[in-house]
This record gives sequence, C-alpha cells and structure tokens, in this order.
Amino acid sequence: MSSAPPILCLAGPTAAGKSAATLALAQRWPLEVINVDSATIYRGMDIGTAKPSPAEQARVPQHLLDIRDPAQSYSAAEFRTDALRLIDAIRARGRMPLLAGGTMLYYKALREGLDDLPQADPALRAELEARAARLGWPALHAELAQLDPATAARLAPNDSQRIQRALEICMLSGQPMSALLQAQRPSDPPTSHRYITLSLEPSDRAALHARIEQRFDAMLAGGLLDEVRALHARRDLHPGLPSVRCVGYRQMWAHLDGTVDLDTAREQAIAATRQLAKRQLTWLRAQPERRVIDCLSGDAVPHTVDAVAALLEK
Repeated sequence: MSSAPPILCLAGPTAAGKSAATLALAQRWPLEVINVDSATIYRGMDIGTAKPSPAEQARVPQHLLDIRDPAQSYSAAEFRTDALRLIDAIRARGRMPLLAGGTMLYYKALREGLDDLPQADPALRAELEARAARLGWPALHAELAQLDPATAARLAPNDSQRIQRALEICMLSGQPMSALLQAQRPSDPPTSHRYITLSLEPSDRAALHARIEQRFDAMLAGGLLDEVRALHARRDLHPGLPSVRCVGYRQMWAHLDGTVDLDTAREQAIAATRQLAKRQLTWLRAQPERRVIDCLSGDAVPHTVDAVAALLEK
C-alpha cells in the first residue's frame, strides 16, 4: 500500500451539488480536478451535461473535459489510463488531485481494474440499435434472458445501454457475460493508490427528484434544445452513439426526430435522470467506506470542506 496521501473522490448522484462543493474545496487547497463524467468529455455538449462554466474552469484546473468529439467514443479503460497519468502528474506539481463526478463505472475501473471482456463492435451495436427501434428494448431484454438469465435478472427491461452491451458480449464471445465475469480476473489490477470517497447523498429522495426537475427546466431555459439541435444537424451523429444516448440528449433528439412532442420529451428526460440518480445511489451505498454528507442540507458545502480537512489532518 502506498504511503502517499489518499486520493479524494467527491461522488454523488446527479444534481447533488458536486460542482459547488468542488469549487469550495479549491478555494482552500491547491486542487486539480479530474472529472469522472462520461458526458462532459464531449465538446459542444455543455448545457445538458452541467459542464463547469469557463469562469469555473478558470478558478480551478479541470481535466478530462472536452476531450472527445461527439462522434467518438471513450471507454472506462481509457479513463483509467488517463486518470492514473493525471494523478501522478498533479502530484508531481505539488498539488492535490480530486476525482469528482458521478460516472460510477469509471470509479470502479480505476479502483478495481477492468475485466478482459470483448471490445465494442460498432457494426453489431448499430444492428442492436436498429432492432431495438423496431421491437423495443424490453424485447431485447427478453432475448438476453434466454442467453444470459443472470445478467438479465439484474437489468431493467429499458436499460438500453447495459442490455446492448450484454447482448454484444454474448454474440461476440459465444458465452454469457455473467459467466465471463465469474471466470476472469481483472486484466488491469487495482493500483496501490488509496482512495477516500466523500458522497453527497439526499436524506429525502423526493427532494432530490424535485431538484432534478428544476435543474432540467433550467437547462431547457438555458438553451438545451438549441444545443441538441446543433448536434442533430450533423450527419455523422446518430442515436446509437454514446454521446447522443446521454440522459437529456437522447430525449431531445427524439423530439427533433418528430417521435415525441417537447412536453413528453421533457417528462421522459426528467424520469431518465431520476433513474440515473437511483443507479448512482445504489452503487454508492454498496461502498461501506464512503463518508456521507446530506446534499440537501443548507450547509452541505461547508460540511464537505470540514470533512476533507479532518481527513487531511489524519
């Protein structure tokens, strides 16, 4: 185990207030932020991802923002490589890395390593997307239940991204993903870094849901539909891409396709964001070592600063 100070992780569900807490921490310590977010990596996707503003980025160095075009992909393995490189570089500058964001798969990849599963196949993914458009994701979920009952049992019938990946693995390897995960060891073992997670979590789920709705309406008022319209006009982008599948973007994209009206798209986006928050909280609550701070408390930000100060004094 490394004798270096632990690496701080500021996690929490969407709309928990991680950005405000990050800025407060940066006012007290010489931080550089490594963003743990699978949406803010994309250029031109600012409003719907709640990306830090230029003014916020000027106040604290931020890494892994705007590193991909929306037509490109970015894997958990790439995040792991980039994050480990950045941790070493930030420490070499005498500064403190802070991992902040809500993409839990990235945290898992960084801490626990990666399983050696088949790489994504764009042609197969496009085929699955086309079938889902015709039949619906519940039909593909039922197909997955025949091929890999264990994986299907833990996925919701509309969890498109995970259903697609599980089917892809089955088709590419000829084996259920659950069997591969059980048999394999991580191809990239955990590092010697020590991580401490501060988790901003709601004491009242309904209050977080209200905050999610208010934030999405603020995004719409701030020009989200126009932002998606600019992406929609590009001929190289389509609903099968990870960027377009981001929560909020895929619902506005469907509206621009003429599939749903704007009110319905808004409702679907808010519901999808709430489902994302639920998945994030489920993952976090399986981490017994995390330090929990009530994100709904009026003094959540100073509590976060105090918690970090206590940890650094140890």
